[in-house]
Amino acid sequence: MTQHIVQRGNNRCAVFGNTSDYQLFLGLLQRESLRYAVAIHAYALMTTHFHLMATPTDTTGLSAMMQGIGRTYVPVFNFKHQRTGGLWEGRYRSFMIEDETYWLTCLRYVELNPVRAGMAATSETYPWSSARAHVCGDEDPLLATHDVYLHLGATPDDRQQAWRVICQAGMQESELAAMREAIQKGRWGQTP
Repeated sequence: MTQHIVQRGNNRCAVFGNTSDYQLFLGLLQRESLRYAVAIHAYALMTTHFHLMATPTDTTGLSAMMQGIGRTYVPVFNFKHQRTGGLWEGRYRSFMIEDETYWLTCLRYVELNPVRAGMAATSETYPWSSARAHVCGDEDPLLATHDVYLHLGATPDDRQQAWRVICQAGMQESELAAMREAIQKGRWGQTP
C-alpha cells in the first residue's frame, strides 16, 4: 500500500542548503529505493522538509530505505555545512493511503507544496519535485508509475493533460485542512 512520508528538519532547520544537497538526496533516494524495493511515485524536497509517496514491497523496506538515506546524507550534510548533531526532527512520519481519492489528493498536495510555499509559480517549474514528470512527461528515473495516475488517461499525453488541469485548479481550503489533519493525526479521516 502506498504511504505518504514526511520528514522535517530538527527545529525547522534547513535540510537542503544548495543544489548539491538536493542532488545527493535524490541520488540516495534512488539507490536506496532500488536496494529495498520501494517504488517512489512522487516527491517534493523543500528547504526544511520533504514529502514522498512510496509503495514498499514488504513491511521493512520503507524503514530500511529511510535509514540507508540517513546514514549517508546526514554526515555528509553536517560536514559540508559545518554543523553537528541530529538533522531530522525525530523519525520520519508515514501515513497509509487507502483510497484513490486520498491518493490523488496527496499527490496534488505533495507536488503543489512548492507553489503554496511561494518557491515556484507552477508545480512543474520547481526543480526538486516529481511534478515535471507528471505534468510535462519529463523522464525521471526515480519514479515508478502508480495505477491511480495511469487511470487519468489512456496515453501519457492524456494523463499529463488531466494532471495539469487538476493541478491548475489548486487545492481548496477544505482539502488542505483535511491533508493537514491527516498528517497531524497520522490517518485520513474524511474524503475532501
